[in-house]
This record gives sequence, C-alpha cells and structure tokens, in this order.
Amino acid sequence: MREGRCPTPPRASPPADAMTEADFLAALRTLPLHPSARGLRDDAARLVHAPLVVTTDTLVEGVHFLADDTPADVAWKVVATSLSDIAGKGAKPDGILLNYPLSDDGWDRAFLAGLGEVLAACGTALLGGDTVSLPAGAPRILTVTAFGCDTPAPPRGGAGENDALWVTGTIGDAGAGLAIARGADGPAELADRYRRPIPRLAEGRVLSRIAHAMMDISDGLLIDAARMAEASGLGVILDLAAVPLSAAYRAHVGTDRTARLRAATAGDDYELLFAMPANVVPAVPATRLGRFARGTGLTLHDGDEVIALPERLGFEH
Repeated sequence: MREGRCPTPPRASPPADAMTEADFLAALRTLPLHPSARGLRDDAARLVHAPLVVTTDTLVEGVHFLADDTPADVAWKVVATSLSDIAGKGAKPDGILLNYPLSDDGWDRAFLAGLGEVLAACGTALLGGDTVSLPAGAPRILTVTAFGCDTPAPPRGGAGENDALWVTGTIGDAGAGLAIARGADGPAELADRYRRPIPRLAEGRVLSRIAHAMMDISDGLLIDAARMAEASGLGVILDLAAVPLSAAYRAHVGTDRTARLRAATAGDDYELLFAMPANVVPAVPATRLGRFARGTGLTLHDGDEVIALPERLGFEH
C-alpha cells in the first residue's frame, strides 16, 4: 500500500489528534492480510496464485493536482503515477481500471483525449472501471488500479548490508516544477516534469532481474530511501553531493547544499530507487547515491562531511 505524493496547494492542518498515514497503515496491519500484501510495506502487491502485480492510486484535486491543470495533464498523471508503481516492481503494464467522477462535459471529453494519449505512450490499455457523479463544486477524485505481468518483483525491503543505493534519472525537477505550475517564473521543462511524470517502465524491467530492492520515488528521495532502509531492517548512508540534478534545475535553482536538499526532499519525481550488490553496475543510466549498512535510520553526507538531517525528509500525509 503506497504512501501519498507531494501535496499541491497548502492545505489546512489536520486536527492534532487526527490519524497520520503511518498510524492508519499500522492499524491496517492488525487486520487479516492477504499473503500478497507484503505486510502493506510495499507499493504493489504480487499475487501469489497469479502472475500479476497490482497497485492502486488516488489523486485528489487540490492535493495531488491543481484545479487549473488541464484535463489531459490530469489524465496523464493519474495513469502515470500508478504505472510508476508497476515500474518499481519491474513489471510490464497489462491494463488499468479507472474510477472517474463525471462533472463537466468539456472537461470530461478533454480528459478522455488525454487518457488515450497516456495509454498509448505507456503501452497499456483500459480494462474497465466505474463512474460516479459529483455534487456541484466538489473536488475531483480519480482512482486508477494498474495491473502488470509478473517479474521477479523485487520488494521494497530486500536490500542487503553493504548493497549500493542507486537512482535513475534526475531528482527535484517536479518539485521545482510545482512552483512554476502555480505561477512562479521558471522553465516550462520543469513544470512538465511535475504535470507529466514518465514511469520508468523499461528501466524497471531491466533492473528487476538483479536489484535486491526497488521502489519508485513519489514522496521525496530522502524519505523514500529511509523507508527502503527501514523495510530492509538496515540503515542507509546517502551522499547529498551525489544527488543527480538536471541542467534545467541547476540553472533555475542552483547546485549548492540548499538546492540539493530542496531537490532531495521534494516529491513527484517518479524515478526508481534501487539496491543492488556493491560490485555491480546497472545496465541503465543511474547514479550511485550511497550504501546500506548495519543499523537504523538515514545518515546524510555532503561529500566528506556528515550533515544534520533536514526537519522534513519528504511528504507525509
């Protein structure tokens, strides 16, 4: 069961006694769980009696996408975020179910056009789903359940002591893009990384054959690295200086420690984070960030200097 993504506009703080996402997941783990659920500590379930990987994602207007995002961009994002979980298990997408709130005819038709675009781009198809009607003025809530053909499906918690930690692509583009999407100055390239993430499906299929642990990054590099380490019963040492930044991010935000911390704690990257033997180089473009070690928690370096963890490692509901 996956954690949520980075929120979009600022929201009112929940009541002090409100359950956090971690509290809710802990309570769910006291219920009878299917063996395929992997203790609700992973982003997708690997069905024991069928060659399938299954995941589901919900996007809420005003939390996961902006109210003025185009319908086509929303369609892209709701499908791509679910398929990113499929990529994180190294599976080939087989189809999706869509739960959709009917509202405005023009918006709905533009959404359908965008849906066709993302399904074609990602090589998958619609299996079915459900439609509901929304009260006037209610925020849109969209859910996609995605199915992938089975692979070794490396778990989140499979890292071994002294395994190397790697990440595909670049980090922080979507976080910077969110500010641009909300009206700040900046390159459209970064805004596009926020609005239209690219699930790393091809990379996931290659990496699943050798990675000991793998997941996509939705809530921030630091928090998701810490989650992988915790699920593996280990600590993780990460070098902030190694965090890969795009040319657009470097030009717009910078490359100093503040800029790298901003990138490493932002959400919506949807790159793959993975652990593999220290003496193996992955067969896809990726950056080595650190290693797993005996112990607990995240230790952060900036080159040779050990630095304090930021107050916020990433997004948590």
